[in-house]
Amino acid sequence: MINEKVIGIDLGATNIRGAVVSNGTLSEIISRRIHTKGTVEQVLKDVYFVADKLIDKDVKAIGIGVPSVVDVEKGIVYDVVHIPSWKEVHLKEILEKKYQIPVFVNNDANCFALGELYFGKGKGAKNMIGLTIGTGLGAGIIISGQLYAGPNCGAGEFGCVDYLDNNYEFYCSGSFFNNVYGLDGQQVYKEAQRDDARSLQLYAEMGTHLGNAIKLIMYTYDPDLIILGGSVQSAYDYFEKSMWERIRTLVYPKSVARLKIERSELANSGILGAAGLYFNQL
Repeated sequence: MINEKVIGIDLGATNIRGAVVSNGTLSEIISRRIHTKGTVEQVLKDVYFVADKLIDKDVKAIGIGVPSVVDVEKGIVYDVVHIPSWKEVHLKEILEKKYQIPVFVNNDANCFALGELYFGKGKGAKNMIGLTIGTGLGAGIIISGQLYAGPNCGAGEFGCVDYLDNNYEFYCSGSFFNNVYGLDGQQVYKEAQRDDARSLQLYAEMGTHLGNAIKLIMYTYDPDLIILGGSVQSAYDYFEKSMWERIRTLVYPKSVARLKIERSELANSGILGAAGLYFNQL
Protein backbone atom coordinates (compact mmCIF):
# COMPACT_ATOMS: atom_id res chain seq x y z
CA MET A 1 0.00 0.00 0.00
CA ILE A 2 2.64 2.51 1.08
CA ASN A 3 4.52 1.81 -2.17
CA GLU A 4 1.72 3.33 -4.23
CA LYS A 5 2.29 6.73 -5.76
CA VAL A 6 0.36 9.53 -4.09
CA ILE A 7 0.67 13.27 -4.57
CA GLY A 8 1.15 15.11 -1.29
CA ILE A 9 0.50 18.87 -1.28
CA ASP A 10 1.26 21.22 1.59
CA LEU A 11 -0.68 24.48 1.25
CA GLY A 12 1.00 26.98 3.54
CA ALA A 13 0.32 30.57 4.42
CA THR A 14 2.56 31.93 1.65
CA ASN A 15 3.75 28.96 -0.43
CA ILE A 16 2.40 25.71 -1.81
CA ARG A 17 4.69 22.68 -2.11
CA GLY A 18 4.05 19.22 -3.47
CA ALA A 19 5.70 15.98 -4.53
CA VAL A 20 4.87 12.43 -5.50
CA VAL A 21 5.33 10.19 -2.48
CA SER A 22 6.08 6.48 -2.77
CA ASN A 23 7.38 4.39 0.12
CA GLY A 24 8.45 7.53 1.96
CA THR A 25 10.52 8.79 -0.97
CA LEU A 26 9.70 12.11 -2.57
CA SER A 27 9.99 13.06 -6.21
CA GLU A 28 11.27 16.50 -7.08
CA ILE A 29 9.41 19.03 -4.94
CA ILE A 30 7.35 21.53 -6.92
CA SER A 31 6.76 24.83 -5.17
CA ARG A 32 5.03 28.09 -5.95
CA ARG A 33 4.31 31.29 -4.09
CA ILE A 34 0.59 31.64 -3.42
CA HIS A 35 -1.49 34.58 -4.55
CA THR A 36 -2.35 35.14 -0.89
CA LYS A 37 -4.61 38.12 -1.55
CA GLY A 38 -5.99 36.69 -4.77
CA THR A 39 -9.42 35.36 -5.65
CA VAL A 40 -10.55 31.80 -4.99
CA GLU A 41 -9.77 30.89 -8.60
CA GLN A 42 -6.31 32.49 -8.54
CA VAL A 43 -5.30 30.41 -5.53
CA LEU A 44 -6.80 27.30 -7.12
CA LYS A 45 -4.57 27.93 -10.13
CA ASP A 46 -1.59 27.81 -7.76
CA VAL A 47 -2.78 24.37 -6.63
CA TYR A 48 -3.23 23.27 -10.25
CA PHE A 49 0.27 24.48 -11.10
CA VAL A 50 1.76 22.06 -8.58
CA ALA A 51 -0.59 19.14 -9.27
CA ASP A 52 -0.27 19.42 -13.05
CA LYS A 53 3.50 18.94 -12.84
CA LEU A 54 3.14 15.84 -10.64
CA ILE A 55 0.14 13.97 -12.00
CA ASP A 56 0.57 10.88 -14.19
CA LYS A 57 -1.35 7.67 -14.87
CA ASP A 58 0.27 5.83 -11.95
CA VAL A 59 -0.77 8.31 -9.26
CA LYS A 60 -3.49 6.78 -7.10
CA ALA A 61 -4.68 9.83 -5.16
CA ILE A 62 -3.99 13.38 -4.04
CA GLY A 63 -3.71 14.41 -0.40
CA ILE A 64 -3.63 18.06 0.57
CA GLY A 65 -3.05 19.70 3.93
CA VAL A 66 -4.36 23.20 4.59
CA PRO A 67 -4.10 25.62 7.54
CA SER A 68 -7.82 25.67 8.24
CA VAL A 69 -10.84 23.80 9.52
CA VAL A 70 -11.98 21.14 7.06
CA ASP A 71 -15.15 19.17 6.48
CA VAL A 72 -13.12 16.00 6.05
CA GLU A 73 -15.90 13.90 4.55
CA LYS A 74 -16.82 16.44 1.89
CA GLY A 75 -13.37 18.00 1.57
CA ILE A 76 -14.59 21.54 2.10
CA VAL A 77 -12.09 24.00 3.58
CA TYR A 78 -13.19 27.00 5.61
CA ASP A 79 -11.45 30.27 6.50
CA VAL A 80 -7.92 29.38 5.37
CA VAL A 81 -5.30 31.24 7.37
CA HIS A 82 -3.79 34.20 5.46
CA ILE A 83 -5.91 33.54 2.34
CA PRO A 84 -8.95 35.80 2.84
CA SER A 85 -10.83 34.68 -0.28
CA TRP A 86 -10.91 31.03 0.82
CA LYS A 87 -13.92 31.27 3.12
CA GLU A 88 -15.55 28.10 1.80
CA VAL A 89 -13.87 26.12 -0.96
CA HIS A 90 -15.13 22.67 -2.03
CA LEU A 91 -11.58 21.55 -2.68
CA LYS A 92 -12.14 17.79 -2.84
CA GLU A 93 -14.98 18.11 -5.35
CA ILE A 94 -13.02 20.58 -7.50
CA LEU A 95 -9.83 18.51 -7.63
CA GLU A 96 -11.59 15.16 -8.14
CA LYS A 97 -13.51 16.60 -11.06
CA LYS A 98 -10.31 17.94 -12.61
CA TYR A 99 -7.98 14.97 -12.04
CA GLN A 100 -10.41 12.02 -11.85
CA ILE A 101 -8.71 10.39 -8.85
CA PRO A 102 -9.58 10.36 -5.12
CA VAL A 103 -8.65 13.51 -3.18
CA PHE A 104 -8.28 13.74 0.61
CA VAL A 105 -8.18 17.05 2.47
CA ASN A 106 -7.31 17.75 6.09
CA ASN A 107 -5.64 20.40 8.20
CA ASP A 108 -1.87 20.80 8.40
CA ALA A 109 -1.45 19.68 12.02
CA ASN A 110 -3.22 16.41 11.29
CA CYS A 111 -0.98 15.93 8.27
CA PHE A 112 2.07 16.47 10.46
CA ALA A 113 0.91 13.67 12.77
CA LEU A 114 0.30 11.31 9.84
CA GLY A 115 3.68 12.12 8.35
CA GLU A 116 5.32 11.06 11.60
CA LEU A 117 3.10 7.97 11.92
CA TYR A 118 3.94 6.59 8.50
CA PHE A 119 7.40 7.96 7.81
CA GLY A 120 8.92 9.43 10.99
CA LYS A 121 9.42 8.68 14.66
CA GLY A 122 5.81 7.61 15.05
CA LYS A 123 6.22 4.42 13.01
CA GLY A 124 4.43 1.62 14.81
CA ALA A 125 2.80 3.97 17.34
CA LYS A 126 -0.75 3.19 18.43
CA ASN A 127 -1.61 6.26 20.50
CA MET A 128 0.34 9.37 19.64
CA ILE A 129 0.08 13.14 19.47
CA GLY A 130 1.91 15.21 16.87
CA LEU A 131 2.35 18.63 18.49
CA THR A 132 3.42 21.50 16.25
CA ILE A 133 4.91 24.49 18.04
CA GLY A 134 5.52 27.46 15.80
CA THR A 135 3.73 30.78 15.58
CA GLY A 136 0.77 28.85 16.97
CA LEU A 137 0.15 25.55 18.75
CA GLY A 138 -1.48 22.74 16.79
CA ALA A 139 -1.89 19.01 17.23
CA GLY A 140 -2.87 15.87 15.39
CA ILE A 141 -4.25 12.91 17.32
CA ILE A 142 -3.55 9.26 16.51
CA ILE A 143 -5.74 6.70 18.32
CA SER A 144 -5.23 2.97 17.75
CA GLY A 145 -3.05 3.75 14.75
CA GLN A 146 -5.64 5.97 13.06
CA LEU A 147 -5.99 9.73 12.75
CA TYR A 148 -8.79 11.15 14.85
CA ALA A 149 -9.88 14.53 13.51
CA GLY A 150 -13.38 14.71 14.97
CA PRO A 151 -16.55 15.26 12.92
CA ASN A 152 -15.68 18.94 12.43
CA CYS A 153 -11.91 18.48 12.09
CA GLY A 154 -11.60 20.29 15.43
CA ALA A 155 -9.93 17.58 17.51
CA GLY A 156 -6.47 18.49 18.75
CA GLU A 157 -7.05 22.23 19.07
CA PHE A 158 -5.46 22.25 22.51
CA GLY A 159 -4.04 25.69 21.85
CA CYS A 160 -7.54 27.18 21.90
CA VAL A 161 -8.33 25.90 25.41
CA ASP A 162 -8.60 28.65 28.03
CA TYR A 163 -5.45 29.05 30.11
CA LEU A 164 -4.58 31.76 32.61
CA ASP A 165 -5.83 35.06 31.13
CA ASN A 166 -5.81 33.81 27.52
CA ASN A 167 -5.28 30.35 26.04
CA TYR A 168 -2.52 27.75 25.74
CA GLU A 169 -1.38 28.95 22.32
CA PHE A 170 -0.76 32.42 23.76
CA TYR A 171 1.75 30.98 26.23
CA CYS A 172 3.02 27.77 24.58
CA SER A 173 4.08 28.88 21.10
CA GLY A 174 6.79 30.97 19.51
CA SER A 175 4.50 33.95 19.95
CA PHE A 176 4.87 33.70 23.74
CA PHE A 177 7.86 36.04 23.83
CA ASN A 178 6.03 38.81 21.99
CA ASN A 179 2.66 38.16 23.59
CA VAL A 180 3.92 38.39 27.16
CA TYR A 181 7.11 40.45 26.95
CA GLY A 182 6.96 42.29 23.62
CA LEU A 183 10.14 40.56 22.44
CA ASP A 184 11.07 39.06 19.08
CA GLY A 185 11.23 35.29 19.39
CA GLN A 186 14.07 34.91 16.91
CA GLN A 187 16.17 37.38 18.88
CA VAL A 188 15.44 35.57 22.13
CA TYR A 189 16.58 32.33 20.48
CA LYS A 190 19.82 33.91 19.29
CA GLU A 191 20.50 35.29 22.76
CA ALA A 192 19.77 31.91 24.33
CA GLN A 193 22.35 30.34 22.03
CA ARG A 194 24.84 32.78 23.58
CA ASP A 195 23.82 31.59 27.07
CA ASP A 196 22.10 34.85 27.89
CA ALA A 197 20.59 34.31 31.35
CA ARG A 198 17.43 36.34 30.70
CA SER A 199 16.65 34.53 27.44
CA LEU A 200 17.23 31.13 29.02
CA GLN A 201 14.86 32.09 31.82
CA LEU A 202 12.21 33.06 29.27
CA TYR A 203 12.50 29.66 27.59
CA ALA A 204 12.22 27.98 30.98
CA GLU A 205 9.03 29.94 31.59
CA MET A 206 7.61 28.91 28.24
CA GLY A 207 8.56 25.31 29.05
CA THR A 208 6.51 25.48 32.23
CA HIS A 209 3.47 26.57 30.26
CA LEU A 210 4.09 23.87 27.64
CA GLY A 211 4.37 21.28 30.40
CA ASN A 212 0.94 22.34 31.60
CA ALA A 213 -0.41 21.95 28.06
CA ILE A 214 1.05 18.45 27.85
CA LYS A 215 -0.56 17.60 31.19
CA LEU A 216 -3.88 18.57 29.60
CA ILE A 217 -3.10 16.25 26.69
CA MET A 218 -2.19 13.44 29.08
CA TYR A 219 -5.37 13.79 31.09
CA THR A 220 -7.55 13.80 27.98
CA TYR A 221 -5.80 11.33 25.63
CA ASP A 222 -3.05 9.58 27.63
CA PRO A 223 -0.76 8.95 24.63
CA ASP A 224 2.39 6.84 24.73
CA LEU A 225 4.25 9.23 22.45
CA ILE A 226 4.28 12.94 21.72
CA ILE A 227 6.31 14.18 18.76
CA LEU A 228 7.22 17.84 18.70
CA GLY A 229 7.40 19.66 15.38
CA GLY A 230 7.42 23.26 14.24
CA SER A 231 10.10 25.91 14.48
CA VAL A 232 10.20 26.11 18.28
CA GLN A 233 11.23 22.48 18.73
CA SER A 234 14.72 23.48 17.58
CA ALA A 235 15.04 25.25 20.95
CA TYR A 236 14.04 22.09 22.86
CA ASP A 237 17.20 22.02 24.96
CA TYR A 238 16.24 25.38 26.46
CA PHE A 239 12.78 24.39 27.68
CA GLU A 240 13.06 20.61 28.13
CA LYS A 241 13.87 20.69 31.86
CA SER A 242 11.07 23.01 32.97
CA MET A 243 8.60 21.25 30.68
CA TRP A 244 9.30 17.86 32.25
CA GLU A 245 9.18 19.33 35.75
CA ARG A 246 5.56 20.25 35.12
CA ILE A 247 4.71 16.98 33.38
CA ARG A 248 6.00 15.04 36.39
CA THR A 249 3.36 16.69 38.59
CA LEU A 250 0.74 14.58 36.76
CA VAL A 251 -1.21 12.56 39.31
CA TYR A 252 -0.60 9.34 37.35
CA PRO A 253 3.14 8.61 37.65
CA LYS A 254 2.95 5.44 35.57
CA SER A 255 1.62 7.46 32.63
CA VAL A 256 4.56 9.84 32.99
CA ALA A 257 7.04 6.95 33.18
CA ARG A 258 5.62 5.48 29.97
CA LEU A 259 5.43 8.74 28.06
CA LYS A 260 8.05 9.42 25.40
CA ILE A 261 8.56 12.88 23.91
CA GLU A 262 10.52 12.99 20.67
CA ARG A 263 11.62 15.80 18.38
CA SER A 264 10.68 15.47 14.74
CA GLU A 265 13.56 14.88 12.36
CA LEU A 266 11.31 14.43 9.34
CA ALA A 267 11.99 16.71 6.43
CA ASN A 268 8.95 17.73 4.39
CA SER A 269 6.52 16.32 6.95
CA GLY A 270 3.67 18.40 5.49
CA ILE A 271 4.00 16.78 2.07
CA LEU A 272 4.49 13.30 3.47
CA GLY A 273 1.58 13.69 5.85
CA ALA A 274 -0.71 14.95 3.09
CA ALA A 275 0.08 11.79 1.13
CA GLY A 276 -0.53 9.87 4.36
CA LEU A 277 -4.18 10.95 4.25
CA TYR A 278 -4.65 8.36 1.49
CA PHE A 279 -2.94 5.60 3.46
CA ASN A 280 -4.96 6.46 6.56
CA GLN A 281 -8.24 6.07 4.64
CA LEU A 282 -7.18 2.63 3.41
